[in-house]
Amino acid sequence: MAWPDLLERPRPTPSATVSYGTDPLQIVDLWLPQGEGPHPVVLMVHGGCWQTDIADRTIMNWIAEDLRRRGFAVWNIDYRGVDRPGGGYPGTFLDAAAAADALRDHAGRYRLDPTRLVAVGHSAGGHLALWLAARPRLPQGSPLRTRDPLPIAGIVSLGGLPDLEEAARAPGSGCGTEVIGRLTGGRFEDTSVPRLAPIGARQVLINGDQDKIIPTAYAEAYAGPMRAAGDTVRVRMIDRTGHVELVAPETSAWAAAVEEIEGLMD
Repeated sequence: MAWPDLLERPRPTPSATVSYGTDPLQIVDLWLPQGEGPHPVVLMVHGGCWQTDIADRTIMNWIAEDLRRRGFAVWNIDYRGVDRPGGGYPGTFLDAAAAADALRDHAGRYRLDPTRLVAVGHSAGGHLALWLAARPRLPQGSPLRTRDPLPIAGIVSLGGLPDLEEAARAPGSGCGTEVIGRLTGGRFEDTSVPRLAPIGARQVLINGDQDKIIPTAYAEAYAGPMRAAGDTVRVRMIDRTGHVELVAPETSAWAAAVEEIEGLMD
């Protein structure tokens, strides 16, 4: 599957859009299911190599709609990429953190249940979803620390770049290595998830065996040290699957993701 196969189909629309800052990218799209609630929530993080020119939150609309039909609310966040003023270090991280914490602020109005929450991230968003769960472990003095981060007990990474140091060592991913320097400013102690292990959340990494953007080796290379640190990490490799299929609702890869989301909600 190529990107036009997904992006050129009719695009579903969210129930509401919420601002968490003054920048046009500091917004969240909310997808509300039928019923009174309170609704279980999927906190969704798009990829695009941390660059707004490559992708924004709307690339996730089709799987957000699928989750809405299944009875989940979806909190689909956007953030300033490294190619936007204020993005990079620390802005991209602080945006993701503020967008996540805003879920709790709006939970009452929209009948959301933050205690039943799973974070789902695709590609670079897989890294950010894992990092959001790791925020309580950020070192003292880090500019990325914020007060009372939203607790996240389960994460599904879809073709993610879970270990920034690994991705920075060699040009194996479609994102390249230069963008990671722009994202982190050379600081891995508070940006790369394995440095923060154990993060105390259940983690599932779903990857396509034919992914040409994210090397399949990234998943197990991340999982091993995280398990050794005490975390629960599972890896699922999906046959005949590339990068796009991971966020297309009709695929076996997305069916696996839904299964994991439902399991983590329990």
